[in-house]
Amino acid sequence: MKKKKTEKQEKHAGKLKILAASDLHGSSDIAEKLAEKARKNKVDLVVLLGDIHGMANESRNLISPFKKNNQKVVFIPGNWDTRLEAEMLKQVYGIKNVDEHYVVYNDVGIIGIGNPDFRLSLNEKKAMRKLKSDFGKIKSRKKILVSHIHARGTRAEFSGFPGSIALRKAVDYFQPDFLLQAHIHEAEGIEEKIGKTKVINVGRKGKIIEV
Repeated sequence: MKKKKTEKQEKHAGKLKILAASDLHGSSDIAEKLAEKARKNKVDLVVLLGDIHGMANESRNLISPFKKNNQKVVFIPGNWDTRLEAEMLKQVYGIKNVDEHYVVYNDVGIIGIGNPDFRLSLNEKKAMRKLKSDFGKIKSRKKILVSHIHARGTRAEFSGFPGSIALRKAVDYFQPDFLLQAHIHEAEGIEEKIGKTKVINVGRKGKIIEV
């Protein structure tokens, strides 16, 4: 006779459905559309990959549409997000900044690296230390690496902006299941593989993945 699965085993057996998006640039209209997409697709987690604030004059209450739908949200700051704005998102909405600490949901570990305060590139040595530390500590069955900046040698470099060497080294060595990256608006929707890692460039339309 087969043993019944425990509640913990059943939880781990299921997949985590994620809506990943980026570059809202202060648009409440984009936030509303993404929240509705998350609701219709019954996602478990919304991951915002930076540049949440910025160009538009509607930068307040951008997380409210997700919270109204009781959607769980985590984020990393991009170059248009200040450290103060990132801290306010944490304090006001109770959401987690994975640039500060990795998170685990349903046995899926999410490791993030951000670049707030108008920095258009990463501090490579600091980024590498953080990535090594997080990947070394996390014991999850599946892993996702998220970054606003793209990795070196990926197809997003068609834009002329070189990617991060630290990110590429982390992908080559740790081979997470996914690398989700943003920043280059024109690269939205481009996908590729690096070893076993699926690289996806996400943007304002949002990309749904299951892990």
